[in-house]
Amino acid sequence: MNTNTNSVAASAFSSRDNPCYASDPTVATLNVFADDEHSYQLPYAQFLYAEMISNPALEKDADAPPQKLLICFAAAEVTVLGSGLKSLEKAIQKYELQFVRSADRRYAAALNTHVAAVAINFTKEKP
Repeated sequence: MNTNTNSVAASAFSSRDNPCYASDPTVATLNVFADDEHSYQLPYAQFLYAEMISNPALEKDADAPPQKLLICFAAAEVTVLGSGLKSLEKAIQKYELQFVRSADRRYAAALNTHVAAVAINFTKEKP
């Protein structure tokens, strides 16, 4: 499993320029940035389902991100932790989520949607 908790350098964000995600109605894949060295293209043709829940880690750590979004594909599961993740869920519903990556926690207050961590777990071996 690869986990991304690296920071994204940026000084100011607008609602259209969020470093955590982008939407595009013409994409065929979701680009998952697991860390600074790895990114994965997961085809929407293999999308199975998404599930959003409260982050179970909140029970032990009050500072944990409040939401957990699980995005399941035929060969991989992507776990996204953060806040305001409803925007990601809506983009997935339309197959428009272009990419997802984490941004440093210090940017959370400036972002309506903040991704604190991204992890990918392959359910089948990569070719």
